[in-house]
Amino acid sequence: MQLSQAQQQRLFDLLQTTEYAEQYSLSFDFSTLPDSLKQIATAIYFSDFVADTLQKYPTLLQQWLVSLPQFIECNNYKQRLTEKLASVTDENVFYQVLRQFRHQEMAKLSFCQSLNLASVEQIFRQLSALAEAIIIVTKDWLYQKLCSELGTPTNAEGEAQQLIILGMGKLGGRELNFSSDIDLIFTYPDHGETVGARRSIDNGQFFVRLGQRFIKALEQQTIDGFVYRVDMRLRPFGEAGALALSFAAMEDYYQEQGRDWERYAMIKARIMGEDSQNINHRYLNQLLRPFVYRRYIDFSAIQSLRDMKQKINAEVRRRGLVDNIKLGAGGIREIEFIVQVFQLIRGGREKSLQQRELLLILPKLVELDLLTQLEVTQLSQAYLFLRRVENVLQAINDQQTQLLPTNEQDRQRLVEACRAFTYFNQQGQLVTLEYPICDWQSFYQVLTQHQQNVREVFHHLIGSEDEKDEASNSEWQDFLGISFNYQDVMTLLHKLAITEAEQIAENLWQFKQEMLRKSIGVRGRDVLEQLLPTLIDEMLAMEHAVVLVPRILEIIGRIATRTTYLELLRENPNSRTLLMKLCSASPFVARQIADYPLLLDELLNPNTLLSPPPFSQYQAELEHYLLRVPQEDEEQMIDVLRQFKLATQLRVAAADILGALPVMKVSDHLTYLAEAIIASVVNLAWRQVTQRFGTPDHLQADEKRFLVVGYGKLGGIELGYKSDLDLVFLYDAPMNGQTVGGKRSIDSGQFYLRLAQKINSIFNINTNSGILYEVDMRLRPSGSAGLLVSSINAFKDYQQHEAWTWEKQALVRARPVYGEAEMQQRFTQIRHEVLSAPQEKDMLKVEVREMREKMYEHLSHTPTGYFDIKKDRGGITDIEFIAQYLMLANAMDIPELTTWSDNVRIFEDMVKYQVIIPEVGKRLTEIYVELRNHIHHLNLAGKNSVVEEAEFAERRTFIRQVWQQLFN
Repeated sequence: MQLSQAQQQRLFDLLQTTEYAEQYSLSFDFSTLPDSLKQIATAIYFSDFVADTLQKYPTLLQQWLVSLPQFIECNNYKQRLTEKLASVTDENVFYQVLRQFRHQEMAKLSFCQSLNLASVEQIFRQLSALAEAIIIVTKDWLYQKLCSELGTPTNAEGEAQQLIILGMGKLGGRELNFSSDIDLIFTYPDHGETVGARRSIDNGQFFVRLGQRFIKALEQQTIDGFVYRVDMRLRPFGEAGALALSFAAMEDYYQEQGRDWERYAMIKARIMGEDSQNINHRYLNQLLRPFVYRRYIDFSAIQSLRDMKQKINAEVRRRGLVDNIKLGAGGIREIEFIVQVFQLIRGGREKSLQQRELLLILPKLVELDLLTQLEVTQLSQAYLFLRRVENVLQAINDQQTQLLPTNEQDRQRLVEACRAFTYFNQQGQLVTLEYPICDWQSFYQVLTQHQQNVREVFHHLIGSEDEKDEASNSEWQDFLGISFNYQDVMTLLHKLAITEAEQIAENLWQFKQEMLRKSIGVRGRDVLEQLLPTLIDEMLAMEHAVVLVPRILEIIGRIATRTTYLELLRENPNSRTLLMKLCSASPFVARQIADYPLLLDELLNPNTLLSPPPFSQYQAELEHYLLRVPQEDEEQMIDVLRQFKLATQLRVAAADILGALPVMKVSDHLTYLAEAIIASVVNLAWRQVTQRFGTPDHLQADEKRFLVVGYGKLGGIELGYKSDLDLVFLYDAPMNGQTVGGKRSIDSGQFYLRLAQKINSIFNINTNSGILYEVDMRLRPSGSAGLLVSSINAFKDYQQHEAWTWEKQALVRARPVYGEAEMQQRFTQIRHEVLSAPQEKDMLKVEVREMREKMYEHLSHTPTGYFDIKKDRGGITDIEFIAQYLMLANAMDIPELTTWSDNVRIFEDMVKYQVIIPEVGKRLTEIYVELRNHIHHLNLAGKNSVVEEAEFAERRTFIRQVWQQLFN
């Protein structure tokens, strides 16, 4: 062993504070040192941490010079620390004592390891004992302090409640490394509240606060450093879960949510300061044991562990962990897997396997004829060698690492440390393991041989992965795992050269936290873990990933508890692709699917999705759709109506987004869909009202004498995705008619009013699938002040004698959408007569222009530089007013102009009958269709109708010119 120049300098500097200060110069000869200094020099050679500790605490060096550490002194940690804290009341002093105690005791253990004064097992058992003592003393000190502030937590019987800390992983197995995190779970026995303080708080709150203070006490970096890094991610629900849970909550979680990897982790769980006489300790162990150890032989554990190992391999690739003695092939983790496979499979039957320490379990596997003596010997020696390497590595700088060093000095330290060291054989005898190691190459050969031995047993037991297939696995494979952190997300996004990586990373990370909190169930979480890696890869490969990712993740979040939908997406790559295309193009579609996941069923058949039915078939298809529920089940009928609307609307939107439908056809489909739903709603309402009141006595069989008139976009066959329905209800009945055949008779007018109210109610009932349509009834005679339904004769009289000009404008875009043919013809005739009645053109022009000005003043508030396609001058409303004015001004001379209610055909007729010239008619139509198309796509994109004005400047100029010619 040869000290480096830096190590010689460190030793020389340390000696300056001792009696040897003048005895040795900087160029001292190592061989001339007294034995005590040689041993200290050896400890410094292997560990910079030891040198730092001795330099920081000179009194410790003085002690060592008088009496060098012996392994036998590395004990009684709890008693000694308790004594040091006996008179401490200040939290800062408490922090200081904890840190100084930990560092000095760790330095002693490093000394014993470097001088081979203890075996490999003794070192990691004492490291575990030190951590356990610090945990218990810290918890107890903070508990007393918090009780003095908040009262003592008690249960319903008044019994004081204590925080119980489960040590997990290597701490639980008494196998802690030199610089391990400590994996913990906090729990407490019973619910209740604190007593003895001015204000009581819930036990849960008390123990969460205690847990927070505990973590801070160990983790916080002070001038004295820190004690331990505390990892709480193994608790129920991981980082998203409560910091401390009651026994009852723990039991519920592991019964309903516990995962295979949590069984694997719980094998090593151990109560810190466990007392077999403590009833709560016994109860907690009994509570957890059935979760870990099945009563039957559980061969499913092999595949679960294989899946976990595959995720670890993905982590190694993701983080570029080359030469990782823990996670790499044949590493420590594989030895642990081999042992834990047998524990999980047979531990329920074989009590001897229900232990935590790996080296104690291995011999049992030979006794049970599960492994050969040779295999167990190879695994034991490999484990001891790898743990020796790991502890020497971590003791160098008190840093958590399992990567082989690349610098020459640390490599030489490993070479020196691993030539020979001691361990206890199966007979309990202390034995020295010696290896032919003289340089890094020979060290690496010994290491490789151990790893190969482990790998062979691992392959035999768990199975060999096809490395080629494994390499093709997604790097997001363990995205929901506790080891996959935010930095991993960023690393992968940068590796894929994803733009706006920070925003996408934030979306992914928030989603992960949400999923960890969700109660999904074991099967659902398994499917989710299988789906997510592929889905994330596919999303990131899309052109607009930054837009797509949050939309898709919201959908997945909504369906996370509905395993069938997760399976649908997992098993159908075409459905996933189509979903991503639609959601990328349209937040409207994404929102619809997120709000109503039943729409995912539509993705199963892309051909049907992209081919909405012919207009004439909507009613028949809806009636067939309704056959799935009994007619008497009103709530379910209403829900099915909404589902049909949503599904059909999605089909139209998909065809629109993917270019299979032009804008005119989109409006046609949406309009005829609305008409089919109106017919079904009227029929449903009719059945319900007649069951109670019977039918009006003037009706023949199958008659209703009821008409629904569509105004606005519905009347103009121009519905959009978010359009409401402007409706007017009319009926035909004699003055003194009555209903017959019901539970109670009412007059016919009252019957039709009840019918209209019921129709309105059905449209507005909010079910799981939302509402059907917003219905606007303000265009009925006398508006909101008028009756909800009018007789057709009263409607005619109102339109001919009382209607305002704006109401006649509205009538231009009105048409019957439901009712018997004769009723529809009567309405069409009334409309024709009203619209073709003589007009005073100058007065008409003034009234239309003034109405438009009022609308503009009240509705248009567009910022400078922007243009509201619907409301601003030169937009859709102007074009609609132009069409309405042209009809009202010219229909008295050309009655044929009242034929149509949609603007496109109105303009065609204006050209046909030479009211306007073809160039103007054609250009008005083109602009109108273009603006409507733009609004459709803005709706799909989740945007309002305001755009930058420059894009439409030429079109607006043309519309304004036409407006000027007509109205000025």
